[in-house]
Amino acid sequence: MLSKNQVVIASLVKFVDWSTIQVSAMLRPPLNGRSPQLEEALQFLKRPDFVPVENQPARITFEDRLHFSFPTPHPCVFEENNVVHGRFYRCGERWQDRPVIVLLHGRDDFIGYRCRYPLIARRCNFVGFNAATLVAPYHFQRRPRQFRKLSRPDYLLFAEATSQAIAEIRSLTGWLLEQGCPGVVLWGSSMGGWLAGLTVCRDSRFAAAVLAKPAVRSNPSMAKLILRPGIRESLQRLRPSDEMLDLTAVNLTSAQPLIPKERILLIEGIHDLFAPRKPIEELWEAWDRPEIWRLPHGHISLSLMPGLTCRVLGWLAAQLDKGLPSSDG
Repeated sequence: MLSKNQVVIASLVKFVDWSTIQVSAMLRPPLNGRSPQLEEALQFLKRPDFVPVENQPARITFEDRLHFSFPTPHPCVFEENNVVHGRFYRCGERWQDRPVIVLLHGRDDFIGYRCRYPLIARRCNFVGFNAATLVAPYHFQRRPRQFRKLSRPDYLLFAEATSQAIAEIRSLTGWLLEQGCPGVVLWGSSMGGWLAGLTVCRDSRFAAAVLAKPAVRSNPSMAKLILRPGIRESLQRLRPSDEMLDLTAVNLTSAQPLIPKERILLIEGIHDLFAPRKPIEELWEAWDRPEIWRLPHGHISLSLMPGLTCRVLGWLAAQLDKGLPSSDG
């Protein structure tokens, strides 16, 4: 039974999530009624080349010591989205001797990417890890100018962007291993946690993976929380399509990780309204119960939890001290 203080904290963090959902809903472009290309998306997700077996190392170009870019291995019709941008935080001059943590951001989390991730990266450097950040497809400077004019929702675009994101993570990983780095870790939050999970189910080269509040599958409860009737009803009408996508490869429970479960960490916010407990618990069971931290936070407050970065880095250091996997894969 929760204490009075725990009830107050739960109510507060849920209110922060609920408020963020209301603001996000109002900022979303309206549904335009065009074809969402659901059947095309379902066919694409069933194709064997959704995630190709072969993946070439990225052709990295550094603009300065921090910022890098490379051509996406899955080009599309939008020029802006065909260049992958990132930052590489080196751990000293002999950085090739140290493992790398690749930080994967959440959906539209510009503030986190620009402000919070550099702090996490510097903390990684302090304890002996290199760190890299990567801009996901159609985010930030990769967002096409004409994006608002496109059909919404566009399930085929979503499926192609997912394939593109996995390919880009794997290409960056190939480059890092090619440089001599002894191991690569994926640490993703929200959408980034989902992408980290999808990637480790298709590539065995990773030393470890941290999935913080991952979006395991679609979240039908979120639409019910939206106050504005028009937005709420339009999103609820998409539920049958979302359920069909949940039966495909974009559902994290549809595949098994190719790295040992001992090297996987799930982080769950008990009061999370964006990434609810139930799907994460289902993932925990489906993946044979890797380590999981169930924390009394919501989606937003978990990102701001004091001491969480140091705790995760301590966990990663302990895993990597046990030895690193082969870079073949």
